[in-house]
Amino acid sequence: MKVYALTCGWLSASIGNFLEGERGRIRVPVPCFLIDHPLGKVLFDSGMHVETQRDPRARLGDRIAEHYSVEFRPGEEVGARLAALGVDVGEIRYLVQSHLHFDHCGGNEQIPNATVVVQRREWQAGRDADVRAAVGYNPRDYDLGHEVLAVDGEHDLFGDGRVLCIPTHGHTPGHQSLLLRTEDGTLVAAADACYLRRTLEMMHLPPVVHDRTKMLESLRRLAALRDDGARILFGHDPDLWGSLPHPPLRVA
Repeated sequence: MKVYALTCGWLSASIGNFLEGERGRIRVPVPCFLIDHPLGKVLFDSGMHVETQRDPRARLGDRIAEHYSVEFRPGEEVGARLAALGVDVGEIRYLVQSHLHFDHCGGNEQIPNATVVVQRREWQAGRDADVRAAVGYNPRDYDLGHEVLAVDGEHDLFGDGRVLCIPTHGHTPGHQSLLLRTEDGTLVAAADACYLRRTLEMMHLPPVVHDRTKMLESLRRLAALRDDGARILFGHDPDLWGSLPHPPLRVA
């Protein structure tokens, strides 16, 4: 099994959006991960919608555009990143969705044949108008007619323990991370359950989360996995990303 990390654009914002009370600016990557398993190819998240390259405010709306500056050039969208690896988008069997925010599911329309794997409570939240408004979802990103596999809690994608969806709720109602058991060791793609290394080391939450108690529980679970030897791939950590060869990175 091979694992690749893909950089699908960058976002700049106040660091206080990621670590409550901090000051200054931070530029963070928008990652996606390709897992090439013997039984099929898996994509973990899909980045931003290609329209964001041309007019971020028109695609994302004033609420998001006020807080985030977007760097997203042609050739950085997920379909192009896969093509650079020699992978046709039609080969993706599963699109595992960490959650339904714009920088994690905006590229879903480029992966039309995959089955979307999402926590049931996240999918239900994304189809509830009141929750959508509160949490900041846009159904144009994810409600596209894909076959949907809505799971409850841990889910072993291929039944061999190598690609495991693990619930890490809190950032959103049904956020999940992806645990990967490779020949080189265990990796956990944390997504927004853990933005930065400091998030985990200091248990330092962002100012806006869906459920602070659940997010702290999720961070403790990630810390336990780390302490057991897993390598945590933080969701938007520029220091982690800068230490890796790009594009793309084969991490295992």
